Amino acid sequence: MELAELIARVAEYLPPDRVRIVEEAYRFAEQAHRGQMRLSGEPYIQHPLQAAYTVAGLQLDAGAAAAALMHDTMEDCGVTPAEMQARFGPEITRLVEGTTKLSKVHWRPAEGTATASQAENLRKMFLAMAEDVRVVIIKLADRLHNMRTLDAQAPEKRLRIARETMEIYAPLAARLGIWQIKWELEDLSFRHLNPEKYREIAQLVVSKRASRESYIGQVEAILTEELRKHGIAADVQGRAKHIYSIYQKMARYAAQGKTFNEIYDLLALRVIVDSVSDCYNALGVVHNLWHPIPGQFDDYIANPKDSMYQSLHTTVMCLGARPLEVQIRTHEMHQIAEYGVAAHWRYKEGGKRDQQFEERMAWLRQLLEWQRDMSTADDFVDSVKTDVFGDQVFVYTPKGEIKDLPAGSTPLDFAYRIHTDLGHNCIGAKVNGRLVSLNQTLKNGDVVEILTTKVPRGPSRDWLNADLGYLNTSHAREKVRAWFRRRERAENIERGRELLEKELRRLGLSLTEKQQELARVMRAETPEDLFARVGGGDISPQSVAAKLAGALEALQEPILPRPSAARPRVTPSSIQVLGQDDLLTSIARCCTPVPGDEIIGFITRNRGVSVHRADCRNILNNPEEERLVPVRWGAHEELYPVAVQIIAMDRVGLLRDISTLISDEKVNMSDVRTQKRSDHETSVNLTIDTTGVEQLTRLMNKLEGVRGVYSVSRRREGVRAEA
Repeated sequence: MELAELIARVAEYLPPDRVRIVEEAYRFAEQAHRGQMRLSGEPYIQHPLQAAYTVAGLQLDAGAAAAALMHDTMEDCGVTPAEMQARFGPEITRLVEGTTKLSKVHWRPAEGTATASQAENLRKMFLAMAEDVRVVIIKLADRLHNMRTLDAQAPEKRLRIARETMEIYAPLAARLGIWQIKWELEDLSFRHLNPEKYREIAQLVVSKRASRESYIGQVEAILTEELRKHGIAADVQGRAKHIYSIYQKMARYAAQGKTFNEIYDLLALRVIVDSVSDCYNALGVVHNLWHPIPGQFDDYIANPKDSMYQSLHTTVMCLGARPLEVQIRTHEMHQIAEYGVAAHWRYKEGGKRDQQFEERMAWLRQLLEWQRDMSTADDFVDSVKTDVFGDQVFVYTPKGEIKDLPAGSTPLDFAYRIHTDLGHNCIGAKVNGRLVSLNQTLKNGDVVEILTTKVPRGPSRDWLNADLGYLNTSHAREKVRAWFRRRERAENIERGRELLEKELRRLGLSLTEKQQELARVMRAETPEDLFARVGGGDISPQSVAAKLAGALEALQEPILPRPSAARPRVTPSSIQVLGQDDLLTSIARCCTPVPGDEIIGFITRNRGVSVHRADCRNILNNPEEERLVPVRWGAHEELYPVAVQIIAMDRVGLLRDISTLISDEKVNMSDVRTQKRSDHETSVNLTIDTTGVEQLTRLMNKLEGVRGVYSVSRRREGVRAEA
């Protein structure tokens, strides 16, 4: 790219005196980077030039374009803030300094967990946005060009950069409403994270392009003529979906048993009109022309998204009974849809920012307020990824006020969004005038009324159980945890010990002998600290059990085996022996490991390698150590049978309720046997096909909530070891 291309782009919307600032910034950056080369082999100046071209495409001011050109000069060329301020003034210097600080941020935490430094990096990002959102837009432009030239990086670094782009930068662009950057970042990240699927979809799209373009051309012509007949001036155009969005749609269609050839809405139809009234008139024309699909209409004009996006969305059964998405918006709305917050960034000389922009950035200030209440790095990072970067749902208070919540929110999440005390004292909720459970998922347009008690009672600990689905926003969960943290520590320790013992007992694990090792695994200073965190709701006993499943060397008692009648179903790729996945293996019947358990292999005489739990008694007591080989779980898609025992009150409908719950969880029940224990008590012995310890823990947690169930645990039965 040459300077002339950038100047031509900024000259389209900036006066000559502001264009000269951009030219001067280029000369300064070119001189600073002279002699530097990128890994791709091109002169380094091409990188800031491309970033500035993207910024200019969003029609940001001259200061932002100049800062984009010079964004690496302080970090890579030794330019001092004083030197830059003397030449370009404080505003541009501040933008360059802000972008330089963000360039030093690395998001990917070690071992998949959030760290204090990662949370601090996120906080710096949002503080920079709160001060001047142009800093983050420049960073997005910088990341976009880096992604376009990512092939020059080493493979491991490519994957790290692609992951953080998909997890942080693409959702951030979406939150700011800059869709053209969001879509390209997603596609470029997807290309490196899943290259085979990327190429497959790209080839499918190319092979079907001619038929789709012919189809959409017919539809455009029909709708344009119909709108003309009704006196509506409109620009009707087809919009191709991007590769990553097609991948997401293919995944949803695959769950319904459909193939790529059955995905007809790979193109959406966009209708751009002159006024808001024309939007609704055009919607009527579309619905008169083609039958609308129920439940597929969204009015983002009346209920704009936080990113300022406004449009009418509808899906209709179009020509040939094919579903087609139609988006209707005004020209101004289209600019906002393309540029997001950049479309509202207006700096007057010595003046104030656009008021609508300030209102739309209120979510950012709210997030920074919440951050002060977050107890751990995990909480803040989780809050960013769910409450900020996730999809939104818009609901109403009884007085008609609109509240936006992350998709999947419940009435309890709504209550805590309104006020902390409203959440603490909530005893029920009405949605659209009808009583509903507190874990019901809210939908767009719902009117939510919270019922409270006059006597303060506080939240329930069940609200923190993720399996029960009461709270789905980090903000609400943190408020509940804070309430419990204020309770007496001794009470939390006792309660946490009880919860933990109960959860581990169900899996056949003992807490009593290895408390110090358990605290170490959970990174707690003492067992009492761990119990206090569990009792206070900071961590759930279910998550502790899941982690213990991967660290059972810290315990003495294994999860005892199931009966030998049924063999587990495995594939050669399920287990790797000495790094190889094509060796003959079998699951030991004496301890029946499942994915998540620590495992070891035992070379049998005629059945290949028998795979045991690492703490299996038959392995620990076996004198032939030379027959032990290291093994690990590989890619596993098969299900593993696990024996479960339920002790419950003997009542009519018990087995029906149990089987219904298991079916609702989409878990297969391959064997059921009941045994009467007394006049009022029965034992239900199940064999269920589970994907691993996490699913097993979640299912047993829900089974314990069935009416009349006293306990749920893995069945303890012994089988001789294989030799």
